[in-house]
Amino acid sequence: MARSNDEIAALLQEYADLISITGGDAFRTRTYEKAARSIGGYHTDVSKLDAKGLQEIPNVGKSTAEKILEYFSTGTVSAIEKLRAKIPAGVRQLTAIPTLGPKKALVLYEELGISTTEELAEAIHEERLRDLKGFGPKTEENILHGIDLLKSSGDRVLIDVAMSLAEDIVAEMSQVTGCMRCAYAGSLRRLRETIGDIDILVAAKKAAPIMRAFTELPYVSEVIAQGEKKTSIRTDKGLQVDLRVVPPDSWGAAMQYFTGSKAHNIRTREMAVHKKLKLSEYGLFDTETGDKIVSKTEEDVYARLGLPWIPPTLREDRGEIEAGLRDELPELIQEKDIRGDLHTHTDLTDGLAPLEEMVAAAAERGYAYYAVTDHGPDMAMQRMTDERILAQRARVRELDREHGGMRVLHGAELNIDPDGGVDWPPEFLADFDLCVASVHSHFNQDRDALTRRIVKACENPHVHIIGHPTTRLIGKRPAIDVDLDAVFAACARTGTALEINSHPDRLDLRDEDILRAKRHGVKFAVDSDAHAVIHLAYLRYGVGTAQRGWLTKDDVINTWSLTRLRRFLDKG
Repeated sequence: MARSNDEIAALLQEYADLISITGGDAFRTRTYEKAARSIGGYHTDVSKLDAKGLQEIPNVGKSTAEKILEYFSTGTVSAIEKLRAKIPAGVRQLTAIPTLGPKKALVLYEELGISTTEELAEAIHEERLRDLKGFGPKTEENILHGIDLLKSSGDRVLIDVAMSLAEDIVAEMSQVTGCMRCAYAGSLRRLRETIGDIDILVAAKKAAPIMRAFTELPYVSEVIAQGEKKTSIRTDKGLQVDLRVVPPDSWGAAMQYFTGSKAHNIRTREMAVHKKLKLSEYGLFDTETGDKIVSKTEEDVYARLGLPWIPPTLREDRGEIEAGLRDELPELIQEKDIRGDLHTHTDLTDGLAPLEEMVAAAAERGYAYYAVTDHGPDMAMQRMTDERILAQRARVRELDREHGGMRVLHGAELNIDPDGGVDWPPEFLADFDLCVASVHSHFNQDRDALTRRIVKACENPHVHIIGHPTTRLIGKRPAIDVDLDAVFAACARTGTALEINSHPDRLDLRDEDILRAKRHGVKFAVDSDAHAVIHLAYLRYGVGTAQRGWLTKDDVINTWSLTRLRRFLDKG
């Protein structure tokens, strides 16, 4: 199930947008945006808090707390309903387009009568937006990008949303009498960045009780189809979940069949045919006699096809079959291999938790080292100064001594400016343990300028990691137009690592880009970019993306010992 915190965060963000659309006070808009971020990153389930508990959350005041309690009590918030009623449905539909702000959406509706993405795309192609103030060719291009992003995301959800729901269902179904095994499969098991629907498998001798229990789960809003072998439901959040029940001795074959991508499964079925076998969710069968040969484990199925067991994250038909036949599958990085997190934030800048809480939470995860990397002063909104960062460094050094089992490193996330420069002069940067450098602005520079900008940052001896390299936000903002191969070559040449940002909104680099970068000899850092304690756990998604990029722990610098890591950080 989606966390109540995420539900409330989305509601408050919508309220902030509605205030902005209706010309409300910018300070109020910002207030609710801050509250949304704080609640989304808060460790306690807000549905279990009273007014006093809610107001202990950073940026949540009395008025916000009252709205949250009203929502949990009635299912609605009257203030939000009143603003919704003032906004034409068409405007609210347009605000779903990434890159199109609420005020521009209102202008399009009032001036041109545009209320759908189709009408907007048509108006852009007819160049009807160019007479409007604030709209030009570049704006049109950005909006079309946004429309494409919206269409491509469709009904898909981010991996953390799907994972939370799937793990809840697996836990619930595992308690049902007669359920012998239960797991999720499909694209979620392959850890794809977005999920269309969730596949759940159950091994049981009798399917009917299992199917009945599935349709009675508390978050089921609709039973789409129900049968002996498969039942599909839609949750109250609109996500489809398909349950399949198979005989216990077919478990391995079913997991293999329902996990692989379509392309991977075509290849394995072809291999079966060449061996005069038939592969299905029930097992591997002799085509002449119909006898079942193997079915109980995935390992048995793959072995009979002449292959080693192939990790789910590789089952995309991107060379894993050939590598398996040559016995050259990589020993993929695992979450347990991560020895530290090298990109995190505190409430000194845009994080939600104080330094001490973040460090304590990292220590609980068993890390050997942990880096705090708050934003530099070039992002003015973060209010960073030399004095504040030096005071933080002094406290980091104290915590480093206090946490004997975990080294605490002091770093910074630097902003790569339009010319490739970064915050602070070299002599100041030299005293940080490590620096992450990221693009946070001027996304619309041309390809050559963006490429030069990042390459120059790589060449800076005080920049160790390029953070979220393409700046994309999945379904919200496209990747910048940069020559990635030139960036990969520069990273390999200068000894600069590329980040795999684990935040579910980013997962940047993408798995396809990781594969290309690895061929250049690049090293990587799998980081959480945590802005709250609960975000530290996002690392699992970054590791999954690293696996999809065929990375081993030798490719990832934060699986290394601190001694080896420090040698890497000494770019000189």
